[in-house]
Amino acid sequence: MGMTMAEKIIARAANKRQVKPGEFVWANVDTAMMDDLLGPRVVIAEHIKRLGDQIWDKEKVVIISDHYSPAANITQAEILQFTRNWAKEYGINKYYEGLGPCHQVLAEKGFDIPGTLMVGTDSHTTTAGAFGCFGTGIGSTEMLGVLVSGQIWLRVPETMLFVWHGKLQQGVYAKDIILRTIKEIGQAGATYKVMEFAGSCIENLSVDERMTIANMAVEAGAKTGLMAPDDKVFAYLESIGAPKGTPLYSDPDAEYAQKFEFNADTLVPQIALPHEVDKVVDITEAEGEVIHQAYLGSCTNGRYPDLVEAAKILKGRKVHPDVRLLVSPASRSIYHRAVREGIIEILSDAGAMILAPSCGACLGLHSGILARGERAISSTNRNFVGRMGHKEAEIFLASPASVAAAAIEGKITDPRKFL
Repeated sequence: MGMTMAEKIIARAANKRQVKPGEFVWANVDTAMMDDLLGPRVVIAEHIKRLGDQIWDKEKVVIISDHYSPAANITQAEILQFTRNWAKEYGINKYYEGLGPCHQVLAEKGFDIPGTLMVGTDSHTTTAGAFGCFGTGIGSTEMLGVLVSGQIWLRVPETMLFVWHGKLQQGVYAKDIILRTIKEIGQAGATYKVMEFAGSCIENLSVDERMTIANMAVEAGAKTGLMAPDDKVFAYLESIGAPKGTPLYSDPDAEYAQKFEFNADTLVPQIALPHEVDKVVDITEAEGEVIHQAYLGSCTNGRYPDLVEAAKILKGRKVHPDVRLLVSPASRSIYHRAVREGIIEILSDAGAMILAPSCGACLGLHSGILARGERAISSTNRNFVGRMGHKEAEIFLASPASVAAAAIEGKITDPRKFL
């Protein structure tokens, strides 16, 4: 029996010829990423001293401050200061702050390498799966063990296969693909399983679009979301001077726990209603719902093509007077490109407030918190109670185009009418 891509990556990391779902292995970690939220300050700083201040390989450790940057209060400022100082004390030279959400920074700095195993103290480390890298989120205690030993104890997960045939129509995007997929299986439908995405539609997507899908695999409970690395991935890695790694692919006779097939030709814009990510409907079923804030950004949908799609809709138009449109590019480099090519000017002229590349608004830490009773449409990945501010606020999740369209009308609307 053949192996899936995920099984092959774990087998390589565990120095085994073959692994099977349900088997427990000690796997060697290729990249360990910590952020400021669940990084050194939580468990690691206290206990690593007790364990002899030993880090197995400083070159494989990355620290990215993104959740509290830029700091909104003294507590956040001190967390950033602690994280910054800890990285210096332990000689971690791959420390980044103010560059944007960690998963975008990891991709831009060349850490998402095909065939490798990445662990991170953020659940959306699954984003690396767009490159054929087994990226998965872990807790601070697990990360402590990784820092000391370079290994992690894993149960080999089963893999679910999601095949998307056909081609997306105008006004329909990768965000709609993943929302529709999660609707199919539910928010716990892939718990401790791998979601592998394949099919002609996935192959036609850009690397940026694939990252959106892999990013949200965890919203169905997945251990990671994987896609076969191809020439688009290799061209991207070459463009940033990163190695192509050792790409691994699922065997034709690999065994899957479940298989699902979808037709992209008939997919229409989707939207997740409050307060569940799997409470997904066609956007036409939610038309007319009033919103007060529209947020475009995050590690899910703040990349350059996302800003471009929003700009297409907003060009020559104005944000509704009762709506705050917040735009946070997913990284500093994306921000710079959007400035150079006039995208930021279009968004700003329409009435958008341009924020620093950060996670702040996505999880309600700073830069755009919702008040009691307010409703937001967001291009982010989560909409549970209290996610972006007050627990009595409501969040709708949709594509950047849908966010832009709602910002203009002051209510949820089908973005295709503007394209």
